[in-house]
Amino acid sequence: MEYNSGRPKMIIAEYGRHIQKMINHATSIENKEERNHCARSIIKVMGELNPHLRDVADFNHKLWDHLFIMSNFQLDVDSPYDRPSPEKLNEKPEPLAYPEANVKYRHYGKIVRQLLAKAMEYEEGKEKDALVSSIANLMKKTYITWNNDSVTDEIILGDLKRLSNDKLKVPENFEFENTIEIVARNQKRRKRSSNNQRQHNRSRKKN
Repeated sequence: MEYNSGRPKMIIAEYGRHIQKMINHATSIENKEERNHCARSIIKVMGELNPHLRDVADFNHKLWDHLFIMSNFQLDVDSPYDRPSPEKLNEKPEPLAYPEANVKYRHYGKIVRQLLAKAMEYEEGKEKDALVSSIANLMKKTYITWNNDSVTDEIILGDLKRLSNDKLKVPENFEFENTIEIVARNQKRRKRSSNNQRQHNRSRKKN
């Protein structure tokens, strides 16, 4: 009996061992015209294994790439697309840029900074006052959520002033949401989330 552990390792296992054997056979064919015919037949079979992807853009391109990869780049056939190379396949991706790494007050998040920038574009009036008031309350909620504690309204007003370079201020009649109510809502939310997680864990144990 032949066990998988004793068989050669498949390069892309999703296609199965029969496809890998077909590609190995195609690679061994000496006549190029026969190799081309065999490769096109293999591509057709590979496509039939994933019929739901036939209408996906570049699907055939991906199949040809996989064909060459599964042949260890040894298959010499005419492809309608540029052939992939081992160097390109093993190329390390460019490191991701983190432009927000040194931003102050990062606990307020990117959305708050975007809202502040948008508010600074508004002309003075009720619409701008309403937006700044909403941002101030959002900053307070975000601060408390991040800090898991209370915060004074003066701290939020100071942060609003600094983040907007003194260009924004809340209207004179503005009142912050009550700190105790915000903290209570956060505690209920965390408790509900914790209960849901415990129920999920118990359900997984039963199954």
